[in-house]
This record gives sequence, structure tokens and C-alpha cells, in this order.
Amino acid sequence: MQRPPVLVTGGAGYIGSHAVLALVDRGWPVCVIDNLVTGFRFAVPEGVTLYEGDIEDAALLARIFAEQQIGAIMHFAGSVVVPESVENPLKYYGNNTAKTRALIEAAVKAGVPHFIFSSTAATYGIPEVSPVTEDSPKQPINPYGMSKLMTEFMLADTARAHPMNYCALRYFNVAGADPQARTGQSTAGATHLIKVAVEAALGKRESVGVFGTDFDTPDGTGVRDYIHVTDLAEAHVLALEALVAEPTRSLTMNCGYGRGFSVLEVLDAVDRVTNRTIDRRLQGRRAGDPDALISDNSRIKSTLPWVPRYADLDVIVGHALAWERKLGEIRGEG
Repeated sequence: MQRPPVLVTGGAGYIGSHAVLALVDRGWPVCVIDNLVTGFRFAVPEGVTLYEGDIEDAALLARIFAEQQIGAIMHFAGSVVVPESVENPLKYYGNNTAKTRALIEAAVKAGVPHFIFSSTAATYGIPEVSPVTEDSPKQPINPYGMSKLMTEFMLADTARAHPMNYCALRYFNVAGADPQARTGQSTAGATHLIKVAVEAALGKRESVGVFGTDFDTPDGTGVRDYIHVTDLAEAHVLALEALVAEPTRSLTMNCGYGRGFSVLEVLDAVDRVTNRTIDRRLQGRRAGDPDALISDNSRIKSTLPWVPRYADLDVIVGHALAWERKLGEIRGEG
């Protein structure tokens, strides 16, 4: 298969840097654009060109498209903290929607034919039925989810009007780190449960908050579908191959394992892997947290040759822990 050069936006961030590794490992030509506001230069592998800049910079994008002969975009750049989106909605509509519109426009002008979009299960809001299929109602309950859903609409409309196809991948709870510890979740103050828990296990936090113990779940805590970031990155590469193989077809697919773990089950796994006991602070539930959010992943499994390799909670925790230790060395902690 022909492998057109790929521009990865936000490729110095958590999921983007894993996608870069997946592309490089499979022999795709790759370059990255990242403004390094939440990304890290060290997360971009040697030999991959990093353009430091913003995805709304039309002149920079035109130069990248021309210099690199870009044939596909993987778009990860954006803001991802749900509570912040409620407090500062215009930041999210700016970073996630308006800037993506500028990126899509630049891609159309340059004739870039393929676009992979990092979407989210937050587009479903609080689903009435679980597991959630791609056809479930899209009713976001926060600006983060809405900002991503608006981008899905933009891509669908653009694909109808121009010679571009796209794939929107709706992530569930992304966790873990590269199995070789080449990159991982590096953001200070991250809110992802497994990241927070391994920080606590290593003494970087005093405790882990458990937000809500009265959910309609077996142990009363929220249940989520955790997907290993490396399996997620692999799904992006396979989706890109599908777009290249069938340039008139666009795709929207859930990315999850189709099974869930509760907050307490995740913390038990961290205790198991680290052989320590994390201090758990029981608190009230947060507004808008569904009881359970689990993917129906039958579409991605029937559409792509995607076979998850790391669908084991203890493995996910182990890789996150290994990266957290390495990150401490990189930052000179401990």
C-alpha cells in the first residue's frame, strides 16, 4: 500500500505521540505540528520533524503541506479537560472547533485527501443504553463533547463537498503508556484515573479521590471502558490504511474494549501491580458523570483488522507505572 506522508497535529502530546510511534513503526513518513502548550518536545521521536506552531496558522500549514507533500492528517491537537470546558467554554470552542475548522480549510486548499479525527465518547453525553453504539443519540452534556461533535459535523459536510474522506474515532477512557516506555501521559495535574493512581502509588500524590459511591453499579463507583493507548494508536494507523484503500468511504467508530471496570477495581489493580495500598478519599459524585460508559466496539472490529494486544487492566497499569517512573527520571524527581 502507498504510504502518503502524514501530518500529526498535537503529536507531542499524550495520544498523538503514541500515534507518531505507531506510524513510524509501520514505515509511514511522519511530521508533527504542536504548539507545545501541553505537549513535550521529548515526546517526538528522533528523526521526526517537529513544527512548533498552531493549527490555525494558515501560512505555516501551507508550508508544511508543500514541504512534506502531506497526503493525510491525524488530528489530536485540542483541549481535553471536561470540567475546564464547563468553566471556560469559549476556550474549547476556540481550540477544538474554530481551530479545527481552520485546519480543515487549509487541508482542502492543499488537496489533502485523508483526515483522521480524535473524537470522544463524550459526544454521547449520558447514554440511556450501555454498551453504546455509534448510532446512539449524540447529546453532549459539556462543551468538550459538543466541541468534538461539531467537528464531526464539519468533517461530514466537508467530505460531501470536497475530495476528502475522514475517520472519526470516538475514544472511551484512554490509559497506559508505550510498552517500551518511549512516551506516555506526561501532563502535570492530569485527571485520568490510572495516571492519578500511579502518581499516588509513587508518592507524587497523597491520595486518590473517588467521586461518587452511589452509582447504579455493582460496587457503587463509576464504571468505564479503559483502552490501552498503544492499541488506540494502532487503530488510527489501520483507519488510515482503510481511508487510503477506499478514498470515497468515510468512517465513524468507537474505540474501546467493550467491557468496563469500576473506579475501585482500577485502584485495586494499581494496588496489585505496585504491591502498595493507595489512600482512597471518598467524595461526592461530579455533575454529569454517568453510572457506566462502555463501548460497543463491534463496528471497528468488523471494519478494520484491529486486534487489541493490551486489553488487560494490570498490563495497562504496569505500563503507566513504568512510564511514570521514567518521567520522574526525565524530570529529575526522586
